Amino acid sequence: MSQAPSSTLQPFPASSAQGHQARHLLALPGDVEIDEVETLAVSRFAGARWDVAPSGTDPLTPAPRTAKPGEPGVLRTSRHSTLTGPYSPWSADGTNPGLPPGTEQVYDVVCPRERGDVPFPGGGDRDGVGRAFPAGLPTREEERVIAWLVEVARRLGGSIRVDAGNPAAPAVVLTPDPGVAVDMSVFSDVWLDPEAALSVVSNVHPRVVLATEGRSYGGPPQGIGELPLYRGEKMDPELRRALHAQADDIDIAALTSGKVLDGYGLILDMGVDGLVAVEIGGEEQLPLLLRNLPWASQGAVAYRLRWEPRDLVEAQMESPSFELKIARKRAAELVATVTRALYAAVGGEIADEADFLVDPQDI
Repeated sequence: MSQAPSSTLQPFPASSAQGHQARHLLALPGDVEIDEVETLAVSRFAGARWDVAPSGTDPLTPAPRTAKPGEPGVLRTSRHSTLTGPYSPWSADGTNPGLPPGTEQVYDVVCPRERGDVPFPGGGDRDGVGRAFPAGLPTREEERVIAWLVEVARRLGGSIRVDAGNPAAPAVVLTPDPGVAVDMSVFSDVWLDPEAALSVVSNVHPRVVLATEGRSYGGPPQGIGELPLYRGEKMDPELRRALHAQADDIDIAALTSGKVLDGYGLILDMGVDGLVAVEIGGEEQLPLLLRNLPWASQGAVAYRLRWEPRDLVEAQMESPSFELKIARKRAAELVATVTRALYAAVGGEIADEADFLVDPQDI
């Protein structure tokens, strides 16, 4: 059972982290349900569980106790990190802790403070994480927590107030752009041969080609048997020719053995907008929520769709040009169309680029 946050949420607490901990805030709109946050947590953290389950919810994992009405839940993502909420975005004294307009609920995130090197100047920072941590980027546990918070805020239309418990830190709010998440994947127990996949995708995009196409092997270069095997080699010429011939026989046997195809690709050329690559192959490291499904217990076939823009550097900027945003939007529409076509052909489950599962009706 799902439940929206209560209209009588407790005020946001003034402090929650100890000196060795970092405090970040996940700000969400009012229509986000509590179990959506829980599902995204168990999608990323294998040990995620409720220490205190919110009242009126049916948690995915057992909890020691259930919160009283209006009391926040405590979701533990690891031994050292917790997510407590939802709270009202207003503190007891009526102040707002630097959250953007439209925030109606907030989760208090506490994790170890683990910082590393300063951001690399000019490096890709499409979500603004480097801007939010100018004195040192999160590492280890905190890096995993921040990466997850960015993806959750992007998925649920929210924002993140970073380092809320550090008065010396800049008051930075990150609002990840949903438009940057273009890539998708389809996981299935159905394998499409290259020609079958080509047929499925060509029905929605006629300019698709098989990436397995190449030139026939023409054999070793003439005279290679007379060349030394390495610089300074002084081997008997007859022995050298015999070794080269043996190597050629091994190569020819490998090329003519009829090896089973275990992966291939399709390329969709979008002209000035770049290209979309569809990579098909076996996958053992599946999204967490798929690993216990009977058909995926031993792995699955992954159909991964990736957009490759013409300018890879600009695509990783937090504020790219209007032209790139238009290209990205067209690429997202094409990726969605191809994803729907592949899903109709092979079934299974769909995941976004964060490996969060997506309802096919939402594509």
